[in-house]
Formats: sequence, C-alpha cells, structure tokens
Amino acid sequence: RFAELDIEHLLEELSDMSKSDRRELHSRLLVLIAHLLKWQFQYQTLADRWREFKGDSWRATIIEQRNQIADLFQQSPGLKPLINEVIAGSYSTAVKLAHKETRLPLTTFPDTCPYSAAQLLDDDFYPDNILITDVTC
Repeated sequence: RFAELDIEHLLEELSDMSKSDRRELHSRLLVLIAHLLKWQFQYQTLADRWREFKGDSWRATIIEQRNQIADLFQQSPGLKPLINEVIAGSYSTAVKLAHKETRLPLTTFPDTCPYSAAQLLDDDFYPDNILITDVTC
C-alpha cells in the first residue's frame, strides 16, 4: 500500500500547509505589533484622555492575536523557531499600518521591532506597562 501513495503530491500538500501557516503567523504578528505600537506611541498623544479611552478595542485585538498565535504554535510547533525571522519580516508593514491608523509620523516608530518574541507572546506585556487594570475583557 505504501507504493500506492503519491509521495510527490503529499510533499506538495505539506509544503502548501507550511506556507499557509507561515503566512498566518506573519499576518497575526503584523496586527499584534501594529497594535502594540499604537498602544505605546499613541498613548503619548492621548495622555490626558487615556483614562477615558481605555484602549478596549486595541486590547481585545492584542489578546485575540496572542491567542491565535498560541493556537497556531500548538498546531504547528515547527513555526516557533521561525518567530524572530517572521517578526523582522512583519515589522515594516506593522509600522506602516500603525502610521496609517494613528497618523503619527513614520519617524515616531523605531527602525526595528522594540519588542522581543517573548514580550509579544506574553499575555501580561503591554508597552510601558500602560495597562488599565480595572477593566476586564
């Protein structure tokens, strides 16, 4: 029965699945990084109104991306060693997204990702510890 397997087709399918998972990781990290950048750098603009703003939708997006990335790593553990490479590849697009959504100058944001992989995946990490703890999700 092994001889009946279409090995070439199976390898192609595995490769496609791997590429799809990598694209999903890239997309989720891009959104996560963009929201952390907005959280950190737009806070300075909203400083006086931050308590009113609370960042609920940003927080919800950050939580969702972290959960989805954790699920992706559980389903495809082979992605974990690629995280730093994918972060580096996602960062410039995340900056453009944060710039577009905040209208802050591009020069506001660091040239390289200011967050480590561990910070990005840490449920308790928010830049500059600007977390309103009296709000639950």
